Amino acid sequence: MTPAELTGRARTHIADLTRPVCALHVHAVAAFSQLRRAAGVAGFELEPVSSFRDFARQLSIWNRKWSGEAPLNDAGGKPIDPAGLSAAERVEAILRWSALPGASRHHWGTDLDLIDRRALPPGYRVQLIAAEYEPGGPFAPLAAWLESNAVRFGFFRPFRGVLSGVGAEPWHFSFAPVAEPARRRLTPGVLREALETSDLSGKDTVLPRIEELHARYVAGIDWP
Repeated sequence: MTPAELTGRARTHIADLTRPVCALHVHAVAAFSQLRRAAGVAGFELEPVSSFRDFARQLSIWNRKWSGEAPLNDAGGKPIDPAGLSAAERVEAILRWSALPGASRHHWGTDLDLIDRRALPPGYRVQLIAAEYEPGGPFAPLAAWLESNAVRFGFFRPFRGVLSGVGAEPWHFSFAPVAEPARRRLTPGVLREALETSDLSGKDTVLPRIEELHARYVAGIDWP
C-alpha cells in the first residue's frame, strides 16, 4: 500500500461489496466471503457494522471526542467528563477506543467490526460494547464461534487488551495476510506526514509524542 492508502487518504486499494454492504481491501474480499459463508452454515448472519473508514471520517470521530461533542469512556466503558482532563489525558482517553486519524487499521480495508444480524432483538441498537459479546449478550455465540474459526480464514483479534494500549474489542477482526504488512509500513514518519497538514484537534500535544503513541497504539497489537 502507498502512504496515502495506509493513512486512509486514498481508497484505490478498496473494493465495495453489496452483499453485505461493506468496503474491503481487494485482497481481503475472498477470505471474508469464505468466513461469512462458514458462519452462515453454523447459523450466524455475519455482518460488518464497520469496514473501510477513510482519514476524513476518522478525523471527524477524533475531533468530536476532543471537543466533548462525542462521549469519552474509561477502560470499563463508563463515561468520562472531558472538562477535567489535561490535553495529554484527553489524548489517552480517546486512544483507548478510537485511533488517531491516519493510524486506524480500518484505513487498510483489512479490519471489520462484526455482529450476528440474526441475533438482534427487534429494535435493538448495536453499541459495540464488551457486554454484547460476553455470556448473556446477543453476540456471545458468535464471539465463541469466531474465536475458534476466524483464524482458519486468516482473521484474528488485534485488540484483546493485553499488549496493545487499545481496549479489548471482541467485535474487531483483522485479515492478517494484508494487515500485517500494512502495520509494518505505517511508520511514525508516515503517520506524522499525514497529521502535520490535517485539522487535528490537539495536534500540538500529539505530534511531539508520535513515536510513543505509534509504539503503543499502532505497532503494539495482540497476536493470535
